[in-house]
Order: sequence, then C-alpha cells, then structure tokens
Amino acid sequence: MTKSNTTPDENDQPVALTINGLAVNASADMTLVEAAWHGGVPQITSVGCMEGVCGSCRVMLRRGKEVTVNLACQTFVEDGIEVVFLPPASAPRHHYEINDFKDGWDIHARFHKIFPEASRCRHCHGCVQACPKDIAVEDGVALAAAGRYREAGEVFFECVMCELCDAACPELIAPAHVGLFSRRVTAHFHLRPPNLIHRLEELRQERMNTCREMVAKNENDED
Repeated sequence: MTKSNTTPDENDQPVALTINGLAVNASADMTLVEAAWHGGVPQITSVGCMEGVCGSCRVMLRRGKEVTVNLACQTFVEDGIEVVFLPPASAPRHHYEINDFKDGWDIHARFHKIFPEASRCRHCHGCVQACPKDIAVEDGVALAAAGRYREAGEVFFECVMCELCDAACPELIAPAHVGLFSRRVTAHFHLRPPNLIHRLEELRQERMNTCREMVAKNENDED
C-alpha cells in the first residue's frame, strides 16, 4: 500500500526527476502520483485509487533512451527519470449491447463483426510489454479470436482497463475491450458459481428471518 504522506523526510536524500517537463524533488519512497502532488499538481479525489486498480494514472517513462509505460500509482520515483502523464483513453470504437445476445450460437460470428481486428494480431508483443499488470494479453486475444471466451476472460481477470495495451497495438485490436467482452459474455451465458448462489440464499434467509423478528416485535409492542 502506498504512503499518503507526500512530504519528503528530512533525513531522506531527495530524488530529482521531471514530471510533465517540470523539475521535481521527491522522497525516495514516493510513488509518481505522490511526487506529482508534491511538485504542485493538485490532488483530485475520486479519480486515482493509489493501488493500481482503476488505471486512470497512465504515464510514459523515459530512462535515458529507454521508453516504457506504467501506472503512476504503482511506480516509485527514480533519480533522473522523465515522466509524462498520458491523457485519458479515447471513447471505445467497439459498440454492442450484451442483452442483445439471446443465445450462444452466434457469439463467435458477432465477436468477429465487433472486433474484426482480433484475427489480425501480428504477435509483436507490444500489448504484453505495455501491460502494467503483467497480463498475457496476446494469449487472451488469441483465445477470444478462437471462441474460447471463458479462458480469455480468465487471462484478463486482473485487467484494470488502463488501455495501454490498446495504445500499443499497431492493428488497433483494443485488447482490453476484447477481454471485457469475454468476461461479459461468459457471465451472461453461465450460471452463477455454486458458492455464490449458496451465499445469496443465506443472505435471503437472514433477511427473511430479520423481517419476521421485526414483525413479531412490533406485534408484541402493540399488545
């Protein structure tokens, strides 16, 4: 878990870096998000989670001649690193309504109409290298293109929809949305897991028992 205190410790050796072209001195235990706040970028609530889940703090990192991408909330400062916060991802180009899928017979044909690029993966590994969660993105896309949506959804289970893989794909496949489609279709056409059904039934019974107890208490109070 990251520290919420963005003031450098007086005993720490400050780390010098640039964020969006501005020179910033930060404590070595700060994440890039905290360093940005310390450098004067205003803190905005309800946007970043500080835990690498929402994917809203996409950054491009330059270390000498090496350029990579990551999430600022899970990347710590480094001396001399250049950081640029990337703009929010654009609106998705692939549109569909999951409730329009009435049965599973035509899923595969409709998938390839929605994501015609998915079968054109050139296996450049750009999406894999861009993913901050170390997801086997290429494998997930291949599974979806083969109609194996449950397996594809499991590959993308930890996806935070930062869409850095989408930006890295030269074929404009939008792997993050392929993963989201796979998870949605799997959930839409399959029963809930037995343990979840059992727990929901327990909660329903507990609610019914609580209602009965409240009715009985009110009747006793009226008497």
